[in-house]
Amino acid sequence: MELNGSYTFNAPREVIWQALMDPEVLANILPGVERLEKVSDTEFTGVMDVRVGPVQGKFNGKVVLSDLQEPEKFHMDVDGRGAQGFLRGGGDAILEEVDGKTVLTYSGSAQVGGRIASVGQRLVETTAKSIVRQGLESLDRLTQAQLHPPAEGEEAVAVEYAPPSEMEVALGVARDVFDEYIPPEKRPLAFAIGGALLAFLIALAMALLLSGNED
Repeated sequence: MELNGSYTFNAPREVIWQALMDPEVLANILPGVERLEKVSDTEFTGVMDVRVGPVQGKFNGKVVLSDLQEPEKFHMDVDGRGAQGFLRGGGDAILEEVDGKTVLTYSGSAQVGGRIASVGQRLVETTAKSIVRQGLESLDRLTQAQLHPPAEGEEAVAVEYAPPSEMEVALGVARDVFDEYIPPEKRPLAFAIGGALLAFLIALAMALLLSGNED
């Protein structure tokens, strides 16, 4: 499984670097992370609740950083294991500052085994990419909330960051899976079928409710 991409943050490179090295920040932005603890300057351990299609389980994992060149780049190795399988992988991240913004480019690969791999490589890849995307978007929102609080005397309420809920993460993954599996030309039909099915389920629920009240 390959993971490659980039993301542009509207924040200085030093700010993004410090956030990526902070376990409290990472625990707040990464979907499914229940705990993340710093063992040393280059090692973290934690627990993550992962759902891929119909398979869900907790993974105990270790993250090791190497080749740290602050604030330009680092290498990351990940090893996670749980009742549903295992995940091993590694990758590189490069941070470039462009016009006061930070462009994060990442590339890496991972191996997945056990029951979680039984759902198919394509679904695993799509879910992994979705989790990475949502994590980076969360980091962007968090840094913006920290960098742009209301000025003194303003009546505006400070922007508060809230970690993504389980429902928000699930909806994000579902949207990415939909985009991956349904070609654009077939999406109107998919929406129509989904809408008809939803209407049928609502009508069925109302009918059952009314029949119960009559009894």
